[in-house]
Amino acid sequence: MPNCSGSQAARAGSARWPMTRPKRATRSSASAAAKDFAARALDYAKAAAADKKQRRHCKWVRLAAQRHLDDLKRQRDPKWPYRWSVDHANDVCGFMEMLPHIEGVWDTPTITLEPAQIFILAVVFGWRRKDNGLRRFTVVYEEVARKNAKSTKTAGVSLYCLAMENEPGPQVLTAATTFDQAKKVFHPAKRMVEKLPELQEAFGIRAWAKSITCADNGGYMQPLHAKSKTQDGHNPHLVTMDELHAHSDRGLYDVMRSAFGARKQPLLWQITTAGFNLHGVCYEQRTFATKVLERSVIAEHVFGIIFTLDRAEDYGDGRKAGDDPFDETKWIKANPLLGSAVQLEELRQYAIEAQNSPSAEGEFKTKRLNIWMGAASAWLNVAQWQACGDPSLRLQDFRGLECFIGTDLSDKDDITALVLAALDDTGRLLLKTWFYVPQAVLKRESQSEKEVIAMYRRWQAAGRLIATPGDFIDHRRVERQVRRLKAVLNVKNAVGDQYGAWQIMAAQLNDDFGDGDDAFAKIHPKNAKNCSDPAKDLEARVKAGPHQLLHDANPVMEWMAGNAVVDRRVDGSILPKKETPMSPNKIDGIDAAVNALAPMQLPIEDTTSVYEERGLLEIEIETL
Repeated sequence: MPNCSGSQAARAGSARWPMTRPKRATRSSASAAAKDFAARALDYAKAAAADKKQRRHCKWVRLAAQRHLDDLKRQRDPKWPYRWSVDHANDVCGFMEMLPHIEGVWDTPTITLEPAQIFILAVVFGWRRKDNGLRRFTVVYEEVARKNAKSTKTAGVSLYCLAMENEPGPQVLTAATTFDQAKKVFHPAKRMVEKLPELQEAFGIRAWAKSITCADNGGYMQPLHAKSKTQDGHNPHLVTMDELHAHSDRGLYDVMRSAFGARKQPLLWQITTAGFNLHGVCYEQRTFATKVLERSVIAEHVFGIIFTLDRAEDYGDGRKAGDDPFDETKWIKANPLLGSAVQLEELRQYAIEAQNSPSAEGEFKTKRLNIWMGAASAWLNVAQWQACGDPSLRLQDFRGLECFIGTDLSDKDDITALVLAALDDTGRLLLKTWFYVPQAVLKRESQSEKEVIAMYRRWQAAGRLIATPGDFIDHRRVERQVRRLKAVLNVKNAVGDQYGAWQIMAAQLNDDFGDGDDAFAKIHPKNAKNCSDPAKDLEARVKAGPHQLLHDANPVMEWMAGNAVVDRRVDGSILPKKETPMSPNKIDGIDAAVNALAPMQLPIEDTTSVYEERGLLEIEIETL
């Protein structure tokens, strides 16, 4: 291919290829080239931005659309470094529509792009730098529900970047956690090449078992997975990271992100559905993309778009609830290809199963509606939990209330949780939390615990996780906190599980505060019979919202709320637990909250703290 600009190269390649298109195609090359995809992308952006009630487009899609509209105005400023190229926008979409379907039954032999796909492709490839004509966007974060043709579109993008961007020796990598996942993008691209001999002839493209080569420019495409021994040493032009939510650590992401040094217009295309790890690399990139869309972070090289249902706060009009996941009129927000690649009847069937099976509900919400949850069969909705948080909640707010303390003590080097609970005058549950961890845990360098330890360090620096000296939890410090709370508040009971650490502490507390039937410190064995009522009460309050639950917005507790899953028994009882026994995702704070709520399910006599009678409560609270 001659040395020419990106748009010239694209037109040159496209000119050679359609001339030999098979006669079975339903549209001519001329009509395909004449399609004004840029105008259709603009129409999509205008419709999404105008959908102020967010009936069909969620907050993040509307923000992505509005950004494009605003940028079209900004390009008039000679100091702004980017311009909109209709040629490039049309070319990538035209290329995609020449590619064949490789599975399923379709009305046409080649791909027909849907409006949302046109918008994404046109915007990513249509915005160019004014000084050299290269692509503006070098990072893409795209999140959409399953079965919305992610892999097919990404395969087409891979072939386009391999052959059409006038890049010398482009390396196109499809990266994923496993080889099988990486093949989900590579194999569609390989089959597209095999079905189009005219594409092979136009660019010298050949499909091999584990690579696709391009003789015209010396480039290649190949799959790459997290366990590959050849992650380093690449100089990629394009990296697609499929199902980023499945990456348990940053290893592969960091290697790929740092490998672009020698390319003038590299492209990292991250594409995923929602997942369950709210503290992994995927949710980190999602959070960054949302900040870019909200304009709180200026990153002109990043394009982000998220197709999902809206939370109450996403509307910004004071709503108490977000989109109902079982309202089928909302499903198009997460499924922009609803009616083409995604069938409404199929979603209805999944919804019926989800309404009757807690485990199916998690799968339906994350994979079919693109809603992030804390665990595969998550119990508490994290967005609902967040809505009940108020970091200004103080011990003063517990003054005059009957209070209960729940604990979950670690025996060795894990997190210990302490939760103070009370019902205010309106019947709303108040929760204030303390978390403890041995100082030695924060110094660990284990690769398997890297992400969790990094979180612990951030929380400790922010004062939300208390580090006790040494290798083991200092239970004496926890006991002192219980005693202080007992002294300044009307604490009726402190409750913990049946294991040794709490039994010892409970005996010491009861020596001073009452034993026997009137014991202050109580044992609460963790089983479905004991935990069902308090757990169901907590579950109902989280769903009801801030008028039924107010907590101190501790990020440690938020993490644990997202980690908790639940066993639902035939008799209707439930038992919160970790997703797997050895999971690093802790739920100690949730267990402590359930313990605190357990005695609150019973009638309680009204008593007053002796400190409150003496008028010393406020002074003592300020010292805690």
